[in-house]
This record gives sequence, C-alpha cells and structure tokens, in this order.
Amino acid sequence: MNPARVLKEKVASGQLTTGLLAIDHIWPDLVEISMRAGLDYLIVDMEHSCAGPDLVAEVCATGRRAGFPVLVRPRSNDYAKLRLAVDLGPCGFLLACVESATDLDTVREAIYLPPRGKRRPGGMGNRWVSELDATSWRTEFEDDFIVLPQIETKAAMKHVKAIGAHEVTTAVAIGPYDLSAELGVCGDMDSPVLREALHAIRADALSVGKTTWMIGSNAAQLASDGWKFLCIGEPTWVLISAIKDKLTQVRAAMPGASGKSGHYAG
Repeated sequence: MNPARVLKEKVASGQLTTGLLAIDHIWPDLVEISMRAGLDYLIVDMEHSCAGPDLVAEVCATGRRAGFPVLVRPRSNDYAKLRLAVDLGPCGFLLACVESATDLDTVREAIYLPPRGKRRPGGMGNRWVSELDATSWRTEFEDDFIVLPQIETKAAMKHVKAIGAHEVTTAVAIGPYDLSAELGVCGDMDSPVLREALHAIRADALSVGKTTWMIGSNAAQLASDGWKFLCIGEPTWVLISAIKDKLTQVRAAMPGASGKSGHYAG
C-alpha cells in the first residue's frame, strides 16, 4: 500500500503535510484535483456526509489507481461499520471521538486478520494486495494502514498518551470544534482555554513519539503555531473562500467601486 507508506514516512519525518476533509461535496475527480493542487492526502467523510458506500469505494479506488492516499472517516467506530469502511478500500481511517485505548482495540480487530484481529476481508479493499495469503495482507496492507484517532472530549484528553501509544495509532488527531464545545467555548478557536488544551494534547502525543493531526480553515496560522500534519479544511470551505477573495479583487479593480455586490443584467 505504497500511498499510505509514503504519507506515513512524510509525517514521521516532520515535513509539512497537508490535505482535505471532504464532507459536503465528494466525487472521484477530487482525487486528481487534490493531487494537482499539491496536497498530500484526501479524507472522505462518512460520519456527517450523505455519501454512500458505492461513491466512497470509487473515490478510494481512484486514489489507489493514482497512487494518492485516500482515507475514510467511518460513520461510527463499532466493529461492523469499521469492517465495512475498510472493505471500501481506503488506506487509512480518521476516527471521530476516540476516548480511550480500548476503543482502538476494536479498530485493531476490524483492520487485522486473525490471529491479530477478526477481519474477514472482501470488497475493493482486496485490490491492495497481490495475493490473499496472511503474509501479503500483513506486509502489503496492515503494516501500512493509517489510523488517526480524534481527541474531541475532556475524557479523551485524559488518555492521549495511551491512545497515542496504541499499536494501530499513526498520529493523534484533534477535532477542535467539538473539543471547543466540550470545553464551553464553542467555536472560539482563539480561546485561551482551547489553545491550552490543544497544546497539552500535542505535548502528550509527542511524549509517546507521535505527531498530531490538526484541522482548521486558517492553515497558515496553524503552520505558524507549529502544526505540521494539517487538514486545510473542507473543499466547499476552500471554494467559498476562494470565490470571496476573487470577488474582492474584482470589485477593488472597478473604477469608483463601492465594494458592494451587484448582479450581471445581461
């Protein structure tokens, strides 16, 4: 599973690593768009989106054929949902609201074949391996599979070190919006309370040798703050921001422009 291997190596080396989390607008061409834009990975969300298994499997297959890492955020972290998600063919998971290392034991059962786990493989996920024997599964799939457990609650903050040290964890991820709500500062990304929590999570992850994945629309500020494994947002957020910037430029270029929006009458 070379795309996952390359991504893991880049993250481990401490290089700036950037990607998107697709929620509202998911389609196979997003893989090529991400590649052309110079991103390092794409995550397809199944927790909040209405994307079905067929579409997600096609996006994952597009990534596999192109050699580009496509991860999935499953609808939930129960064994059955995780098994289905891995069969769709991603090269890793972003996992919402992981609160303990015990939660990751279920993940291990879903992604590893016996005796390490309980997975019964099928679907597009089988395309990653050259043969269906145990050695091929371990060396061509399981050892490279990416797992990013998200810290989103006060309970999870108490167990960051154990979550980070779990054998399946690639990097510790943060869900800053949900965490801000949990901390009583919902949506205030500049709150000292939230910032203190974010830095504490990052320090705990680093203490067990793991980097931290972070998402935010102000990726430049995150990079300035020292975050290196970044999600720069959701594609529609990026599109809205780009359109606003373009409109601002166009309005500013008009002679005598007031900056107010208008309509083209034809």
